[in-house]
Amino acid sequence: MTRAALLFCFFLRGIGLSPAADGSEWKSIVPDLVVPPVQRGVMPAPGQRVEQTTPGWEATAVHHLLHLPSDWQPGRSYPVILEYPGNGPYADARGDTCDGSVESCLLGYGISGGRGVIWAALPFIEDKEGRVQNAARWWGDVRQTRDYAVNTVRHLCQRWGGDAQRIFLAGFSRGSIACNFIGLQDDEIAALWRGFICHSHYDGSRAWPESGGGEAVKQRLARLGTRPQWISQELSTEATERLLRSSGLRGRWTFVPLPFPNHSAAWVLRDLPERRRLRAWFADALEEK
Repeated sequence: MTRAALLFCFFLRGIGLSPAADGSEWKSIVPDLVVPPVQRGVMPAPGQRVEQTTPGWEATAVHHLLHLPSDWQPGRSYPVILEYPGNGPYADARGDTCDGSVESCLLGYGISGGRGVIWAALPFIEDKEGRVQNAARWWGDVRQTRDYAVNTVRHLCQRWGGDAQRIFLAGFSRGSIACNFIGLQDDEIAALWRGFICHSHYDGSRAWPESGGGEAVKQRLARLGTRPQWISQELSTEATERLLRSSGLRGRWTFVPLPFPNHSAAWVLRDLPERRRLRAWFADALEEK
């Protein structure tokens, strides 16, 4: 590394950013978190990530993943992060990949570190040749996807101690767009969320499939109200900032451009300044009255 590059790295660290202009530095940092392997055919237990199907979809191939925190105890209540995955199959020249499955979700575990928070990875649902299943790409059946989220929230609160007043919706890439596209689809589902974690892309920042156009985007945004949204993206959040500035709304948006180009959520598994900032944002959102 040249002397100029080294000085620039020190400058970035001094202002609380990660010096990873080519994506190599954050990947070279050994993760301090390892997402638990998926367990199938077993009952949920503290510290395990278990395949589940929400009541009403038992006759289908649809499933989500439920992680009870390692400190989970019956009779207690816990905040909940529900998370949507990115599109799949995705692979780029940097080695970033996503297969579009619920198994690929990472944000909720990176935020909680596996403690104090119930985390569930939600599916998009499609009917493919008569088989109702998880959709690896885009929205599938929007109504079923939306209904599955609503019913999963209810089930988590009734069965596993989810706190209905502290439910967050998160997502990466396709999942980030879905925070608004699915999560603010109508008044009923919009009312579920205390806040949103949107990493890489945003509803309306580009012409995404089935968006409904600018007016539909505005209608969804109007349902957000003053609830907080964390909005991060590799290198720049300018497209999203431009959209939201032009909306005329006074949202509580926290924009965090990440100083590396990787289209990935795996940065949350490493001790980076950006993850510490995200955890602080989440803690503050939990404490709000």
